[in-house]
Amino acid sequence: MAVLHLNYLSKALGLQTNVSVIIPAKPFTFGEAPKHKGKPEYQVLWLLHGGGGDDQDYVNFSNIVRYADENQIAVVMPSDQNAFYTDGFLPNGGNYFTFVTEELVKMCRSIFPFSKKREDNFIAGLSMGSGGAMKCAVLHPELYGGALIMSGGGMRLHRPNDVWAKEFLQKVVSNEDVSDYPDPEDYKRDVNMALPIYNILKEGKTDLPKFWFTCGGDDFLLSDVKLCLDFYEFMGLPLYYEEVPGYKHEWDFWDLTLKKALKEWLPLRHSAIYPEEEA
Repeated sequence: MAVLHLNYLSKALGLQTNVSVIIPAKPFTFGEAPKHKGKPEYQVLWLLHGGGGDDQDYVNFSNIVRYADENQIAVVMPSDQNAFYTDGFLPNGGNYFTFVTEELVKMCRSIFPFSKKREDNFIAGLSMGSGGAMKCAVLHPELYGGALIMSGGGMRLHRPNDVWAKEFLQKVVSNEDVSDYPDPEDYKRDVNMALPIYNILKEGKTDLPKFWFTCGGDDFLLSDVKLCLDFYEFMGLPLYYEEVPGYKHEWDFWDLTLKKALKEWLPLRHSAIYPEEEA
């Protein structure tokens, strides 16, 4: 198993950025000859951190390294600089959404033995990263076979300037007409995602990945998460939701969720992918 910390000049961001990558070790038993020929590829979890964090959060505060090795899945953790995984959100103009969904994918696949198949790639995030994961999965469904949304509803609703999004979702859930609902010019559609998700789900798209949502029962975002879930269910988005009593917005909960998701929820092979398996 290898834990790599990369630093390189990103064209999409216009600056040096950090990325942490976990590559699982090839399982072996002493005295046994290799069972496979050729170089293996791995399924990949693209894992997004929360607000105030960076690419090493999961390595420092969860057991993701051990979980990746146990489940034989590679993990890629970029650094977002509180940009909400959004193009042009920060003053420096970095295109963080383009970075995650395009540049980072191409860069990693050129270096590491990652499967390029949709069914072998998954996106996940916690808190602010849950919005990033939702955005990536909805706007680039061709990239991911599943999305894990932890401690967030996939939209930012809890800040004062996000009142529009919350009111919009409430109107949709109440089956009110939103066709003429005023859209303020300063509303960050790409950050809050209410309108883009509504329009995509209204089209009845069937190629979206499967979603898993989780939240602690004592999380301060729980009411916002439930409003988003009501909205998704009203719009017909297939999803699984688990609420765990006794947990807040905390690493103990996210660690528990990652362990369960990799063991039980995500459709993992739990093994490397060898050439003869694809013959």
